[in-house]
Amino acid sequence: MARNEEKAQSMLNRFIALKAEEKKKPKERRPFLASECRDLAEADKWRQQIMREIGRKVAEIQNEGLGEHRLRDLNDEINKLIREKSHWERRIVELGGPNYTKHGAKMTDLEGNTVDVPNPSGRGPGYRYFGAAKKLPGVRELFEKPPELRKRRTRYDIYKRIDASYYGYRDEEDGVLERVEGPAEAKMRAEAEEEWRRVEEIRREARRGAKEVVSVGSVARERKDKEREFVVHVPLPDEKEIERMVLEKKKMELLSKYASEGLLQEQTEAKDMLNIQRQNR
Repeated sequence: MARNEEKAQSMLNRFIALKAEEKKKPKERRPFLASECRDLAEADKWRQQIMREIGRKVAEIQNEGLGEHRLRDLNDEINKLIREKSHWERRIVELGGPNYTKHGAKMTDLEGNTVDVPNPSGRGPGYRYFGAAKKLPGVRELFEKPPELRKRRTRYDIYKRIDASYYGYRDEEDGVLERVEGPAEAKMRAEAEEEWRRVEEIRREARRGAKEVVSVGSVARERKDKEREFVVHVPLPDEKEIERMVLEKKKMELLSKYASEGLLQEQTEAKDMLNIQRQNR
């Protein structure tokens, strides 16, 4: 009995659903060309419909487990819908509606930075990548920024930035340096004066001690000189006597060199006889 009631209930449900579908209006299909639409409200409705489809596909493409082929297909479909949306936005502007392109969203890279991909045709936005499609092979390289080449500065660029401030000629114009250096300079000056006085006092003490040592040394030297003094009781030869003795010695050397011993002996005997040596003395 319960089985028959379930069958009757299911049939009733199907009948009610069919009647509800008959009462509904036939589902409208979006025009293939945006230029075929003549009503501003209809154009805005079709634009909203495309936006919902784009939102669903963008949410689906976030799944990295869909596979490379499925991700590429979804990305192509999203770009196709975006191009269609741009057609409807231009049609809305032509019908007197608002311009939605001014506030359109821009594509971002993996780090969230805005990236503009130009279209080679020059019309509308270029091809964009969404979600996991940004990590596909060959796509990641598009979002990598090339390393910045730092241009080497020339000597002209270096000297162009050098002015009076570089050499410190304008450090005292604002007055801050004077206020800061004033107390520091006074402190350093006082310390330098105190150090100078201390060094001068040490020098005076050193000079005083040196004078005492010199006076004591001179007294001791005088005493030693007095002790060393002695009287010579032997007469010393003067300069003339020394010259005569040297000359006599030279003569004897020459005679001994060129004269014979017999001649020298005879000369000596002759001097002794004539008493020449005593006269010379």
